[in-house]
Amino acid sequence: MTRALLARSMAVVGVGAGLALLARPRQVAAAVSPEYPPSRLWVARLLGARLLVQHAAVLAAPRPAVLRAAAAVDLVHAASMVPLLRSARYGRAARLTGGGAAGTALAAVLLGSAGR
Repeated sequence: MTRALLARSMAVVGVGAGLALLARPRQVAAAVSPEYPPSRLWVARLLGARLLVQHAAVLAAPRPAVLRAAAAVDLVHAASMVPLLRSARYGRAARLTGGGAAGTALAAVLLGSAGR
């Protein structure tokens, strides 16, 4: 499998997650983090929009520069979740989204540096 195909495959998953968070934030939150407050579902939609745009860019142009930029965005998200990790209300969502962002950042860095 080529670097571009792997990057695009990963991006399809990200686009799907973004669409799910945009279209059905309440259902996604209920499934993965039931303690997440309904008054904060706008944050889930915002994350969905970010995921959609970011992964659509990777899907369209899985070049090293785009992958590095996507990794940087994911690392900022992961770092922003660290203060919330132990929160009773936001902890599970922070661990899931922050951990996922850290994982996709690592994958994007590896894919972006492959073939150099």
